[in-house]
This record gives sequence, C-alpha cells and structure tokens, in this order.
Amino acid sequence: MFSWFERRLNPFPTEEPTQAPTGFFAFCWHFTKGATPFIAVTAALMAAIAIAEVWLFGFLGQIVDWLSAQDKETLLNDQFWPLAGMSALVLVGLPLLVWFHSMLTHQTLLGNFPMRIRWLGHRYLMKQSMSYYQDEFAGRVATKLMQTSLALRQCIMTFIEVVNYVAVYFLGMFVIIGNADWRMMLPLACWLILYALLLRYFVPKLGKISAEQADARSNMTGRIVDSYTNIQTVKLFSHSLREASFAHEGMDTFLGTVHKQMRLVTQLYGFLYFINCALLFSSAATAIVLWMDNAVTLGAVAVVIGLVLRLFGMSQMVMWQMSTLFESIGTVQDGIGSIAVPQRIIDEPNAPALNVTSGDINFDHVRFHYGKGHGVMDDFNLHIKSGEKVGIVGRSGAGKSTLVNLLLRFYDVESGEVRIDDKPIHKVQQDSLRANIGMVTQDTSLLHRSVRDNILYGRPDASEEDLMKAVRQAHCEEFIADLSDSKGRTGLDAHVGERGVKLSGGQRQRIAIARVMLKDAPILILDEATSALDSEVENAIQENLYKLMQGKTVIAIAHRLSTIAAMDKLVVMDQGEIIEQGSHEQLLAQDGLYAKLWRHQSGGFLAEEA
Repeated sequence: MFSWFERRLNPFPTEEPTQAPTGFFAFCWHFTKGATPFIAVTAALMAAIAIAEVWLFGFLGQIVDWLSAQDKETLLNDQFWPLAGMSALVLVGLPLLVWFHSMLTHQTLLGNFPMRIRWLGHRYLMKQSMSYYQDEFAGRVATKLMQTSLALRQCIMTFIEVVNYVAVYFLGMFVIIGNADWRMMLPLACWLILYALLLRYFVPKLGKISAEQADARSNMTGRIVDSYTNIQTVKLFSHSLREASFAHEGMDTFLGTVHKQMRLVTQLYGFLYFINCALLFSSAATAIVLWMDNAVTLGAVAVVIGLVLRLFGMSQMVMWQMSTLFESIGTVQDGIGSIAVPQRIIDEPNAPALNVTSGDINFDHVRFHYGKGHGVMDDFNLHIKSGEKVGIVGRSGAGKSTLVNLLLRFYDVESGEVRIDDKPIHKVQQDSLRANIGMVTQDTSLLHRSVRDNILYGRPDASEEDLMKAVRQAHCEEFIADLSDSKGRTGLDAHVGERGVKLSGGQRQRIAIARVMLKDAPILILDEATSALDSEVENAIQENLYKLMQGKTVIAIAHRLSTIAAMDKLVVMDQGEIIEQGSHEQLLAQDGLYAKLWRHQSGGFLAEEA
C-alpha cells in the first residue's frame, strides 16, 4: 500500500525543463504542475477533516444537553441513530479520512514533490552557461536549489493546511457558537480582529528576515564549501586562520538574522498568549452569564469552552505555520534569483545534431568582448582546414582561451560566425557540438568517482578492451595499479577524491589524456596537455598523442613552443588579433613575436632544439 502511494507522483519527470517565471506565484505554479491533482485531493480531505472535527464539538454540546435533560433509561432508545452515526464517524469515517490524507501527504507528496523540484531545477541549471558558474559559489547554487525545493513544498502544504483547514474550522466555530446565541460570538470576533492584526504586523517582518536569513545561509554555506574545495591552496599558504575568519564573517551575518528573527518570535508568542487567555476568560464568562439567564443550554457552554480551548492551542499552531509560510516564501523568493535565471547559451528550436565529416573550422569576422563592449576580439578571422594541425601561440591575455571557448560555444559570439564543416555552431545542438570535440586542459579536474568512471566519461559505452588500450596509451597503468581509497577499492575502482585531489597533477593529466583518447573525437584541442608531466612520461605519451592526431583537426595551445613547433601551421595571437601565421621555420625567418618568444625560451625548454 505504501509503495502504491509512493509511485503516484513521478519524482523524476522526463520532460525538458524550461525557465521558471520570476514571479512568486508563477514560480510556484511552474514547479507544481504534475502534482496539482494530488494537492487538490489533499486540500479536499483536509477540509473534510476540519468539518468533521468541528461537528464533533457541536455534537458534544448535544450530548451534554441529553445527559442533563433526558432519562437515563430512555436515552439510548431516544438518541440511538444520532449516537450510532457519530460513533461510525469517530470509529470509521474520520480515521479513514486521516489515513488517506496522511498517505497522500507523506507517501505521495512530501518526498516526491521536492525531489521533483530538485530534479527539474538541477537539469535546468546544468544547462546554464560557464559565465553563470563563474559568478557563483558552487556550494551556494547547490544550497539555493536544496533550500528552495523544500521551501516551495512548505509553502504549498502550509497554505493548504492554514488557509483551508483554519478557514473551515473558524467558519464552523462561528456557525456552531452563533447557532446557540449570537452574543457568544462577540469575544471570538474581537479575538479574531486582534489575531489578524498580530499576523499583519509580525508575519511580513518575519518573512523579510527569513529572506535575509536564506541568503545569509547560502552565502555562509558557499564560503565553507569554497574553503573545503580549495583546501590544498589553503594549507599551502597557511591560511587556515584567514579562511576561518572568512567563514566567521558569513556565520556572524547569518547569526545576526537568527537573533532578529528570535526577537520577533518572542514578542509574537507573548502577545498571542495574552489574547488567547483574554478569549478564554471572556468566552467562558459570557457563556456562563447567558446560561444563568437561561439564554443558552449547558451544552452550549460546554461547546464554547471546548472550542476556545481547542482554539487556544490551534492559534499558536496557525501562527507558527504562518511564520513558517512567510519564511518559506522568503526562501523561495531568494531562490528565484538563482534558479529562474535565463540560460544565455540555448539551442535553436529543432536544432539538428552536428555531424562532423571533415573537421573544417572557420572563424568568420568574429567579434566578442565578454559583454564589456571593447577589447578581446574584433573582426577575428581564422580558417583551419580539415585534418590540419594548428598551434596557437601568444602571451597571456592574447585571446587563446577565448578562441577555444567560442569554438566549444561556452559563449556566443556578438557578431560573425564560427563554423564547423560550414555549419554555424549556434544552429546545431550544443551537446552534439561538444561530443565531436575532445579537449585536454592544463587544469585537469576529475569527478569524485572511480578512475574507471572518469576515463569512461569520454565514451561511456566503450568496451573494457578499449578502456585498457586508452589506459596504456596514456601510460596510466603503472600508477593505477597502486591506487586504493578509504573504502578498500583499488585500481580502476578506486575513487580519486573531489576534483581528483588524491592524485598528482601528472596523474590527473594522464587520466584526462586517456579520457580524450577513448573519446576519439574528430576535432582535438590540446591546451597545455602535457604541461604537468615530467619529460620522460611526456616523451612516451607524445608519441601516442601524435598517433591520436592522425586524421583529426587539431588545435594545440602551448607556452612551451617545442611541443607545437612541428605543427602544420602556427598562429601567433596578440590582443585578440592574429599577427603572424605560418610554419615554425617561416615564423623564425620573419623575426617577429614568435621568433622573440622562441629566443626567450631556454634552460631546459628549447635550448637543445634551437
């Protein structure tokens, strides 16, 4: 039975996630789609339970009147059917309603609903551009997603419980009390006005503080995660105290919002308890005075006092629920700023997949400035023929990385086009574009998974034979055999730690090379691919890299010019422009920037080759 209810709402919908609206209600509705029928049934059940409970209080008054007025011998005969009906409601009807409501709430909604939000939000965020993640803490983004999913669920469920249940309960109380004598409604009406004023004053303030608190919490988490992620750098520079101070600042800001919140809570609790006590006294006094005047029955007095005592506890629950609701609203509004952000790099509708047949690359009058309006690239043109091996040379900031980022479509050009096989890359699917490009970077980052998983990332469906071939070509087998982790996994099954911190730089780079060798894409980008390797290993791998380059279009970026001197063509960049291009010998003969850079490299770099 439990599993049947748990399967009613799919926590991992297959539809493609779209940008959520930035308005609060529209944002909630966007993520509630699919769960709406279950939420509606839950609301209906909650209303039915509230009606049944209020009816029980009304029936309690009738019982008191029967007991005070009727003969003990004839009571059961006279009131058999009302008592039997109420017994059926208490013993069967109400438990079944509560059971069904609990199943829908706890099995169908509370677990699956926030997971559905996380799943859709995560898939949407995974398609955000590189610039989005460069502007945010990774830990902060993750925290916002987790917080927002739970807060959105809390908003929906609390709204159902508070607005639906309480509205029905209060309305029922007025009907039952007013049915006995309208004067007994006056204390309740005054209380309701004071209660509404308390809500109006305190709840928005709590909501505002909660929004500040949600942002402070995610910022605090982001700072802590940032320190853990870069723990090697922290220890290398002996900055544990500085990082502690950085985290302390975030924690102190968060604690400040907590203190402000708790001050309001204390004031709210005190005022609420006072008006509740005043309601109990005035309602009981009014009921007793009316009974003494024979205006109401003893049962009516019992009903009024019983309902007020029930309200005594329920009002505190409602106040906390309202506070929780506004706290959740603040958290959701804070999360909207990170989750409902438009994707900057998107595929055109019905964009086809890119099928690379030759690997011809063309940068045609490309203009790009990272949104600054000037600098980087103006009217950039570069043609790389099919199967051509091109080395990119230039000082730091010359535009080499920008060229690669535009080819991979991590950013869109401002004008002009980048084409592969004469197909504009902005008109094809991003995934298919990057699937046709293999890249080894200088700063190799591995996933916190097994060595096997990291290498198979290049081609998940590769056979074990292909995997081992790539391992041997990248000269990884010698260190992989000695790997182990804290769970006792060894070799290819050993986990490498976050970003591969358990491995040396050279080992990480060799795994990255193995991954690209296994991918075997028609276009290959090498960005200082062997910079972290020692000379002996580099020479061994270089031979296999040259084999890998055969039949591919290759772009190689290197500061160590000896590694690209044998390329078909060298392109020298400076300030986003091509200032020289040609073979190694041609550029030396021109005696320009390349020749100057070549002469500057010595002492183990190029002296022997020169």
